[in-house]
Amino acid sequence: MSKTRCQSHTPLKPLSIAVLTVSDSRTRDNDTSGDTLSERIVSAGHVLADRKLLPDDIFQLRAAVSAWIAADDVDCVLITGGTGITGRDSTPEAIGPLLVREIPGFGELFRYYSLEEIGTSTIQSRAFAGTANATLIFGLPGSTGACRTAWDRILEAQLDSRTGPCNFVSLIPRLNE
Repeated sequence: MSKTRCQSHTPLKPLSIAVLTVSDSRTRDNDTSGDTLSERIVSAGHVLADRKLLPDDIFQLRAAVSAWIAADDVDCVLITGGTGITGRDSTPEAIGPLLVREIPGFGELFRYYSLEEIGTSTIQSRAFAGTANATLIFGLPGSTGACRTAWDRILEAQLDSRTGPCNFVSLIPRLNE
């Protein structure tokens, strides 16, 4: 379990978070990964700013994420899917050029936690994170279990303004400095 301190005297600063599912086979009816992230976002007290499901197409992915990066009312983007190593997995290639700063620790920590759950298969994940225009961007594997791991073990605390000694929320105003 993570060693974080919740500063209960500090109120939660809700973030506006967009969710993008990348899949050639899922629909809104069976997008359990997008559902899981959306439910956790709202349960944590944040706002679900938008939700999309797009095929593994570099240009469609870039267009959607670019629009969210440019929007003043989106603080964070969670992308699920397209982070594997097959020919159609193109999320890191699509989003990587949009990032101003990478956050390599996210992918490293995700794979560390994932190792406990799926063993050495975790090396097939290219989970990533970064920032662009004061927007936090996280690329997660497409499985519902991976989305639970990423949210429950990393993102929930780091996207909570009450988490100490530090969190991503406190950094958002300074991301463009």
